[in-house]
Amino acid sequence: MPKPPLTLYLAAPRGFCAGVDRAIKIVEMALEKWGAPVFVRHEIVHNKFVVDSLRDKGAVFVEELEDCPDDRPVIFSAHGVPKAVPAEAAKREMIYVDATCPLVSKVHIEAARHHDNGLQIIMIGHEGHPETIGTMGQLPDGEVLLVETVADVAHVDVRDPDKLAFVTQTTLSVDDTADIVAALTARFPNIVGPHKEDICYATTNRQEAVKAMAPRCDAMLVVGAPNSSNSRRLVEVGRKAGCGYAQLVQRAPDIDWRALEGIGSIGITAGASAPEELITEVIDAFRERFDVTVEMVETAVENVEFKVPRVLRVPA
Repeated sequence: MPKPPLTLYLAAPRGFCAGVDRAIKIVEMALEKWGAPVFVRHEIVHNKFVVDSLRDKGAVFVEELEDCPDDRPVIFSAHGVPKAVPAEAAKREMIYVDATCPLVSKVHIEAARHHDNGLQIIMIGHEGHPETIGTMGQLPDGEVLLVETVADVAHVDVRDPDKLAFVTQTTLSVDDTADIVAALTARFPNIVGPHKEDICYATTNRQEAVKAMAPRCDAMLVVGAPNSSNSRRLVEVGRKAGCGYAQLVQRAPDIDWRALEGIGSIGITAGASAPEELITEVIDAFRERFDVTVEMVETAVENVEFKVPRVLRVPA
């Protein structure tokens, strides 16, 4: 019986970004340099497949620094950590490597600079997300206020409406963030924004590719983890851009084939912490069931690369 035809639109860019690539490399190089076990505070990136493969190589994932012994190296995740964490590691004379994405570190530096200039900071982000915790933890309590939605802006209680700055989580929806920024500038006309957009290039590029792809698709799948902020934003962007069925899947076995019955086209993309092999696995699953024609939807070319910390580049 012939397979039904299917046009598969493949977003580009998709999957790993430079910060994720660097963070994974840091764990692998630390294992090579110091041997197993190497401890990692929090999931290095939000992807179970990646975390499990590093665990198999000898990485031990813990939630807090207190769960790490003093005599083994510890790595801080790509999302960034509050200032108190490296301070505690230094106090305990631990070997530690900071895998914070340089674009998240840029936001930390920005927040500190605003604070030094006497400004209170409003952070646009998701409560409880490790990146938000890390950024807010760069400064003393009360110096960074969190808003998640446009509605939150009306209720935020600031010290001085003329001495404010804002920063954002790097993995937010570009459009939703623009609405929150507009609400902030309407309420606080003198609020200071970032010199350059805080939402990182990879988040922006992946959302732009989804916007270009979504109107052509009967359905769309985002390969990524449920705790990955940028992956969940891609699903939302796809729905808003006109794709009626957009879902997050971690791997091919998660695909709901009944929901996809009768489709003629599907869009595939992946969050910034999803490896290409999982995307290939999903495409192969469609090839088993459909006569697939792949069309690339490319909206940007990425060639960003971040160096690993010097401690890993010098011999032990």
